[in-house]
Amino acid sequence: MSRNDRTARPDRVLMLALAVILATASAAIGSAMGHRASAPVVTQAQPAPVEDSVLTQLIIEHRCLTEALYYEARGEGRSGQQAVAEVVMHRRDAGNYGQSICSVVYEGAGRHGCQFSFTCNGDLARPREEAAWEESEKLAAQILTGEVRLRNATAGATHYHAAFVRPFWAPSLKKTARIGGHIFYRTPERRES
Repeated sequence: MSRNDRTARPDRVLMLALAVILATASAAIGSAMGHRASAPVVTQAQPAPVEDSVLTQLIIEHRCLTEALYYEARGEGRSGQQAVAEVVMHRRDAGNYGQSICSVVYEGAGRHGCQFSFTCNGDLARPREEAAWEESEKLAAQILTGEVRLRNATAGATHYHAAFVRPFWAPSLKKTARIGGHIFYRTPERRES
């Protein structure tokens, strides 16, 4: 066993523990929040300690990523969900779609022009498939803790749509991939990251 193998195992165990804690906390907060029509909002009467506010923000980001994976790609399998996660992360990293996972996912929510259809079409108010939701929660936690690394299968995509629709904006972008039932695009000037 090499030195890297010995140190990698504790890291994997730690990442798995963090993923379980994150998924559990997100599920508890999610059930307490119930279904909602807008992005989660955290309000506090007094400032929380830095550790608590960071953990709270991480839990909220986990919830938003879980929602994107579930509502946009639950029937696409793991590779389809990871592709959606890549788009969320590419948008966040681009800086002009929002600075956080939640701001990217909920951009335009509540009005015509939402970026992720589930944020404005009523899907959030419908009952969820529990097993699929739990798989999305687990994958989101694994992505956020680094246990699952996104491999850029979408070649820098910041946009996608279901293969059965033809959005007006698609011809103006560079097609990068088709994964499952989705077609992915990036702006022509954006490089693969």
